[in-house]
Formats: sequence, C-alpha cells, structure tokens
Amino acid sequence: MANVVVVGSQWGDEGKGKIVDWLSERADVVVRFHGGHNAGHTLVIDGVSYKLALLPSGLVQGKLSVIGNGVVVDPHHFVQEMEKLRGQGVTITPEILRVADNAPLILSLHRELDGIREDANSGLRIGTTRRGIGPAYEDKVGRRAIRLVDLSEPDTLMPKIERLLTHHNALRRGMGLAEISAEAIYTELTSISDQILPFMDQVWRVLDAKRREGARILFEGAQGALLDNDHGTYPFVTSSNTVSGQAAAGSGLGPTALDYVLGITKAYTTRVGEGPFPCELDDEIGQHLATVGREVGVNTGRARRCGWFDAVLVRQTVKTSGITGIALTKLDVLDGLKEIKVCVGYELDGSRIDYLPASMGAQARVKPLYETLEGWSGTTAGARSWAELPAQAVKYVRYIEELIGAPVALLSTSPERADTILVVDPFQD
Repeated sequence: MANVVVVGSQWGDEGKGKIVDWLSERADVVVRFHGGHNAGHTLVIDGVSYKLALLPSGLVQGKLSVIGNGVVVDPHHFVQEMEKLRGQGVTITPEILRVADNAPLILSLHRELDGIREDANSGLRIGTTRRGIGPAYEDKVGRRAIRLVDLSEPDTLMPKIERLLTHHNALRRGMGLAEISAEAIYTELTSISDQILPFMDQVWRVLDAKRREGARILFEGAQGALLDNDHGTYPFVTSSNTVSGQAAAGSGLGPTALDYVLGITKAYTTRVGEGPFPCELDDEIGQHLATVGREVGVNTGRARRCGWFDAVLVRQTVKTSGITGIALTKLDVLDGLKEIKVCVGYELDGSRIDYLPASMGAQARVKPLYETLEGWSGTTAGARSWAELPAQAVKYVRYIEELIGAPVALLSTSPERADTILVVDPFQD
C-alpha cells in the first residue's frame, strides 16, 4: 500500500477538502503537515457541510488524525473548531486526534502583529488572513516560539515567554504600541492548556509505528504549491513550505515514507489576496467563473480572483512537488462556454518563456500566451464515468494532461463525494 501526499498545484482553493475526504475513506491515518488555520476545507457528506481550517479532514471519517510539527497551532482556535465539529456529531477524543508536542503555538500577539502589518500604509501588502500565521513562523525560525510541550511545564513557561517578549515588545515600542506583559501571555496559555494537552503526543513515533504496521497514511496539504515560501510567487506567499517535500519534514517521517503525490488542480485558475496572476480575467468570463464556481473563501469570505487554466504554472508545480498524478476539479464550471482558453506559455519582454520567473518584477510583466479550444454545451456535473462526459470536455482534460506532463488520476465533477471518476487509486499505485 502506498502513502499519499495531497498538495494544491495552484494558489490553493483547488478543492482539496473533498478529495482528502474521499481518500480518507481508504486511509488509516490523516496528517496535517504545514500551515495553520488560514486554509479552509469544506467537506460535503450526505448533504451536510463540515468546514475545517486546522483539524485534519480524517476526523469526520473517524480516522486517526495527526497535526504535525510543521503546523502552527492556535490553541484557542483548536478548541473552538473541535467543539463546532462535536456539535455536528463528530466524535473527537485523544484516541483519534494527536498534536505534535513540538508544534509552535499562535498567540494573540501574533494575530495583532499580522493585522497591524496588513493595515500599514507603507510596505508591501501580502494579503494574509490576519490570523497570526506568519509572525508565528517567524518566531519558530527565530528560536523563540512557545511550543505545545511548553504548556506541560508551567514552572518553566515564564522565562520562555519573557524571551519571546524581548523581541515582540521591542517591535511594539518601534510601532508606538503598548508593551505586553508576560503575565498576560502566561494567563492566555494556561487558561487553555488543560483542553489541548490531552491531545499532545510524539507524533513522529506514532506515525513511524503506523507505517511499520503497514497503515495507509494520507498527508493532507493546505493552500497551494504556488504559495510555497521558496517556490511560490515570493513575496506574495505563505510563511511555510507547501510543496510535497514538507510532508516529510512537517510530520517527522523521512522522505522514503512518501510514495504518491496527488496534485489537486482546478480546471481554471483562482487566487486570493495580492500578487501576480498572469491569466486573471477582469471581464464577464471572470465574473462567470466566480459566480458559477462560488469562488469565495471558506473561512475568510474573501472573493477569489479568477482566470483561465495556466498550464505553465501547473507544469512547474508538477516538477517542484514531484506530482505523480492530478485530481482535476470543478470541470463543470466550464460547462456552457462556447470557447475555452488555456495558457501554454508566457511572453516576457518580447521573448517567449515556458516557466514562471523568480523575480517579482518579471512575474508582474509576463503576459499569457493562449490556445483556444472549443467549449461544450452538455453538462459534466455529477458525471461518474468518462462516457458521461461531453467529447469536448474529454478533449480539454487530455490536452491539460499533455501540457502539464502529469496524468489525471481522479476527476471530480461536483462537491459530492460520490461524483468522482477514479482513474488510478493512489493508495494502490
């Protein structure tokens, strides 16, 4: 049996929630390995919607679910999301949910700093979710983070908080803000510790044991590969690595545990927040995609920018994430369009290129080069076999496979779990 890594191949919002839920039926363990509660997943099961941000999707299936060390955890949000799911009838206990003892925590000071930076009139607006993700990762890299295990040692917690505030209060003084007392942060943490500590574990040991037992492990990615801190549209990126390699580092398992990489890929392109978007459509087609595709953020409510499928970007993420096959989603949003365009290359300063350049300036200057395909009048919504798809829709899918250099392993035709065409079972690859 293979272990499967799920990553978004674009800028996130590709429909990972449904695919992860669909795969979690076949998995024994589901692992979150990066990010925080800034990326929403929606699961629709028997007409009931479950909206997740931090907790692994496997919980809804009753599978062992793990939050790895690569995730930054807001303990208060953790408890709120857990109680919301329990209110929907989901059973959550320490037997099926584990959180890495070395996971860094998001504090109120991180959320405040995130918002202040986004509201600043000077500097570069990134378009963050203002949930403290970036500042928490900064503290992790700066070796001053408060980690979950620190809550289990209240007698030594205060010196760690004071070390953290040496940095943050200096920042706050520079911004003309009041300093934060160590006692306030201590109370913030100890008030929630009893509710989250029962879920703490050495997840690298848990996952190693499960792997040796032959369990099928599903690594659930958040956001998309183009938001990767190294390989994305820097600086308009998130604060963690979102490519598949992070599944190993962010869970405590070595790279030999990663067998199959499934890239979740939308049949067109969307983006939330600031940053370059070569194929963005500011016309009636873009509005059509946004309306029919219901392109609004699950957790933030922010409208998504929409555009044609960009094969240049996806081809690049196929390489940087080592994608084995893709799960193509939202094909039905293209139903009824007379013609459909696909970006097959870029023009940069008069020259044709086949990649997204690393330079921020060059990324802003690239112009898409399109191929135009005939659309289809029939519907793809709810199709569960290739025979049910219009011929032109099949042609579109095959053309995408050719352009990006990766086959379609799954084709999703609606938010419902059963409306999925399986070509290759990643767990059996």
